Amino acid sequence: MKNYFYDAFYNAFYGINVMDIIDILIVAFIVYKVLGFIRKTGAQQLLQGIAILVVAVILSDLLNLHTVNWLLKSIVALGAVAILIIFQPELRRGLESVGRSQLINGSVGKKNKEEGKRIVSEIITAIEGFSRDRTGALIVFEKQVSLNDIVEKSGTVIDAEISDQILGNIFYEGAPLHDGAVIIREGRVYAAACVLPLTAQKGIAKELGTRHRAALGITEHSDALVLIVSEETGIISMAQDGVMERFLDLKTVEKTLLALFLKQDNSENASSLRDVMGRIRRDINA
Repeated sequence: MKNYFYDAFYNAFYGINVMDIIDILIVAFIVYKVLGFIRKTGAQQLLQGIAILVVAVILSDLLNLHTVNWLLKSIVALGAVAILIIFQPELRRGLESVGRSQLINGSVGKKNKEEGKRIVSEIITAIEGFSRDRTGALIVFEKQVSLNDIVEKSGTVIDAEISDQILGNIFYEGAPLHDGAVIIREGRVYAAACVLPLTAQKGIAKELGTRHRAALGITEHSDALVLIVSEETGIISMAQDGVMERFLDLKTVEKTLLALFLKQDNSENASSLRDVMGRIRRDINA
């Protein structure tokens, strides 16, 4: 018995070299990312349906049900095309993220720390006022994916220094540019009154209106970070990568913006904005 286990262990691991280990790790990483993608997009039911369909194909082949087998194989072929169409926004974001050298926009990092802190302070002051007075606001922080098409189609270019007064004037009810989103580019208020694409997600809470749906929509088509203040409740929300976090406090928003605007050292850069959003989720669910 001892020799049996020894031989099994020896045969299993004999001849494994460094490249084999690297190969296994790469496959494991890909599987991990695919599972995360499925969980994030809520595609568990779709995956279960595909698994049942594959089992049905195998069974029909074993039972020599040729017509049924041909029909099921045709459905599988069409299903592969349907998946590409249904999950086009998610696949696009995934490919874009692969092509990015870093998660946080390098142009933002050019701002020195004092200027970054000033910008964050002005934004937090404005958000605090919007939440207190229940002034609706939609602020989009552009990163590596350009939003020029949004600006050209619907926005008004301002290119102004970020300040509490500027943001307050833009979102003041009745102001010419209050109805729409503000786009922040390279630490400046680049454009206002921008019309964003609405999300196609199902099952969104009924109390979320057009402003929140637009925030989700733009994050499904880009790597932007979006701050939302509800006009009805004053609740502060944040959206990124097609996911929205609600009921945020000012301290949480400030930490997230500091991670975005401040130039970090090498050790701090290892913690991405996605990690910050993950910590926000854990704090909210705690």
